[in-house]
Amino acid sequence: MRVVIAEDSVLLREGIVRLLEEEDCTVVAAVGDGDDLLKAVGEHQPDVCVVDVRMPPTFTDEGLRAALVIREQWPRTGVLVLSQYVEERYASELIGNNPGGVGYLLKDRVADVDEFIEGLRRVAGGGAALDPEVISQLLVRSRREDLLAALSPRELDVLRAMAEGKSNTGIAKTLVIGAGAVEKHISSIFLKFKLPPAEGEHRRVLAVLKFLGF
Repeated sequence: MRVVIAEDSVLLREGIVRLLEEEDCTVVAAVGDGDDLLKAVGEHQPDVCVVDVRMPPTFTDEGLRAALVIREQWPRTGVLVLSQYVEERYASELIGNNPGGVGYLLKDRVADVDEFIEGLRRVAGGGAALDPEVISQLLVRSRREDLLAALSPRELDVLRAMAEGKSNTGIAKTLVIGAGAVEKHISSIFLKFKLPPAEGEHRRVLAVLKFLGF
């Protein structure tokens, strides 16, 4: 997995570089601002980028704006955004109409190495990795009670875990249920959301979009 890192804090940037290298990832570039990020992506076209929302010169949304450009110009490159706080507007803009190949995690999640690496690999593979706090904020905004009312409490748990980017194995471990039960719950969610069969992650992405109110 080839990765570009964009983080203005030298300490955190170097820490992520070392962490990824220990996980057998190839860091092709590590930069400190949005302009250099876009240059690095154009040059290396990595599998995924790790991007801080706030970077120089204004420390407002430079990272996010660069991430949106990457999503448009290099759609095969996954984007995992890191933020100090949940910023719902930024998350909504980033996800847009397609949560595939995108992640939004709080920086505290980096401390959980396994969770961070799992999320990064999933984003690189075209999946999603959304922080539970981000999901909660988006659900408050969407208020899709009409759609979610058809789901059982366990199906809601499974769908929330899908939105976080967990695999079937990860969902089973988190909810302490069998893999077969996870598959049955997911099939039931697809049926209730009237999502036809599709290849790869497409139906999971569509289910997450409906869950988040897009």
